[in-house]
Amino acid sequence: MKLVRLSLIVFTSMGLIFLGACNNSEPAATNTPKPATKTEPVAKTDHSKPSKGGQVVEVGKYHLELVPEPETKGTHIDFYLLSGDKHEIVPNAKVTAQVKTPKGEQKTLNLTYDKEGKHYAALLPESAAGEYQVVVLSDIKGEKVNGRFSFKR
Repeated sequence: MKLVRLSLIVFTSMGLIFLGACNNSEPAATNTPKPATKTEPVAKTDHSKPSKGGQVVEVGKYHLELVPEPETKGTHIDFYLLSGDKHEIVPNAKVTAQVKTPKGEQKTLNLTYDKEGKHYAALLPESAAGEYQVVVLSDIKGEKVNGRFSFKR
């Protein structure tokens, strides 16, 4: 009886050790910025929070924010393309949006830069209710920066 109990304890312990060894405790790979080399204090910005009220995707040093606004003729799409820790405007990119509508149709929109609003914009002439999936493709002087978003209407 003691041998059975001892065997059960050893077997259970080894199983727990094996499960612990199989556990992937490493954090997921992220694009964390390199530590600053200057000794000056740097204002910390929470880059993952929307600054314009939309959805945010962080891609490397870029902050992408999509703000869809329903209108009578469709959905007005504002896209903010910002760079660096200070979220500087990137005004000279080529930006397109590939939209999948709730009906399953694919639409491509060229977003133009609005100097006054300091963002890219386009009108999606679609007003069907449901979920829209959006892939924004940005070309910044040959550098490709893409983000995936979705919104409901």
